[in-house]
Amino acid sequence: MALTPIKSALISVYYKDGLESLVKELHAQHVEIYSTGGTQAFIENLGIPVHTVEGLTGYASILGGRVKTLHPKVFGGILARREEMNDINDLAAYDIPTIDLVIVDLYPFEETVASGAAHAEVIEKIDIGGISLIRAGAKNYNEVVILSSKDQYARLLGQLQTQGGTTLADRKQYAAEAFAVSSYYDSQIFNYFNTEAQIPALRLVSNQVQSLRYGENPHQKGTFFGDLDEVFDILNGKQLSYNNLLDVDAAVNLLADFDEPTFAIIKHNNACGLASRPTIYQAWQDALAGDPVSAFGGVLMSNEAIDLTTAQEIDKIFYEVLIAPAYSAEAIELLCKKKNRILVRMKKPVHNPMHVRSILNGVLHQDKDTFVDSSANLKAVTAITPNAQEIEDMVFAAKVVKHTKSNAIVLAKNKQLIGSGTGQTSRIDAMKQAVHKARSFNFDVHGAVLASDAFFPFADSVEVAYNEGIRAVIQPGGSIKDQDSIDFCNSHGMSMVFTGIRHFKH
Repeated sequence: MALTPIKSALISVYYKDGLESLVKELHAQHVEIYSTGGTQAFIENLGIPVHTVEGLTGYASILGGRVKTLHPKVFGGILARREEMNDINDLAAYDIPTIDLVIVDLYPFEETVASGAAHAEVIEKIDIGGISLIRAGAKNYNEVVILSSKDQYARLLGQLQTQGGTTLADRKQYAAEAFAVSSYYDSQIFNYFNTEAQIPALRLVSNQVQSLRYGENPHQKGTFFGDLDEVFDILNGKQLSYNNLLDVDAAVNLLADFDEPTFAIIKHNNACGLASRPTIYQAWQDALAGDPVSAFGGVLMSNEAIDLTTAQEIDKIFYEVLIAPAYSAEAIELLCKKKNRILVRMKKPVHNPMHVRSILNGVLHQDKDTFVDSSANLKAVTAITPNAQEIEDMVFAAKVVKHTKSNAIVLAKNKQLIGSGTGQTSRIDAMKQAVHKARSFNFDVHGAVLASDAFFPFADSVEVAYNEGIRAVIQPGGSIKDQDSIDFCNSHGMSMVFTGIRHFKH
């Protein structure tokens, strides 16, 4: 394992955190240091001698700091191949010193965008010299150590103190990490510009990585790329699993469409219980009544604070995850007594405008389905129009069916989910499953409304609904045989409205 010592270093960083110990060790090992601006002043204040980049290049920093290190005497010293005679001759001819270590970070572009800064300020945080230094150092990892993050300072310090230098494997690892930094940075800049440019290209990057216990099944590896801490506080329980996260996502997206106190119970990405009520306690009771069997081991979510009384009722069943925006102190104390059940406080809404899935040898991307049906987009297409209660239930059911796997049918009554048919290969099967579910838990479907995520290709589903006592139907419309369903409703005293919006969820 050949070790290469460091004899010279270029240091130019935005953040100085953790730099002091490393600089002192470099000085102790007689490393010549070159630096610029604020970093130069930082090193000098430590009592350590430093060469200025301006002294090396013969040029002052110009254009308000936009150009400092972009010079052949800097990049030549980094990129020179020490075993190539032509490179060595060029160094000698132009009096260019070799540089063995580059420590550089990047202007905080992402943080500046997140702060809501003006466009002009954001542009000034697009790093030019830094990104070029990172790429140069990483390209020549055979000769050069590149540190692109303050998180690497302690590692190099340890290597210098224990090894006296770096191995080729060490330098290659730093190079890979440097390209991760540069690719992430460039992707953030592209995505910022592409909000207007709308170039048909996809750049998905994340520096937040969380290893999961496994994927959908124990033999599959699972990883979450993202920052859960941004939206959740985990108050109790084990780590969220891959499947937990899928159900949590389904719950969050579903309840985002409801304003009044609503409780949802999610199983395998579908709502098996949902109710909107004046209080969250009532909403929980009626959500659970929708399908108490499927609720076992489910993901539960409330859009209102959980008090002790509600917590006591929830605590009677086994669940995997409970999510709410707040909990009373007494509720937290009770719910945390069972150590494996995951208790989540949702800190803020999630706004993710896109939906991405890997398929075949590529990726599918689409805008997220953010349309929320309301009474304003309902169009009555039958002679009989729905009454006020039916309209309220229609809107409720349409919100639920939007988040239910296709083919999907939802039955709702008094703003309570009483039956659903999910993921069926035909709409009539989904209809029959929804009725079977409702009957299984002793719901009276007379007076319920029927919601479909897509149009009825035939009138058979409407006929089943009529035979069960359902008299109000909401669907998108759009079939060449829409008139068949309309005619059946007209001849049997039923009301039907079209939304004009399909909600397939494959």
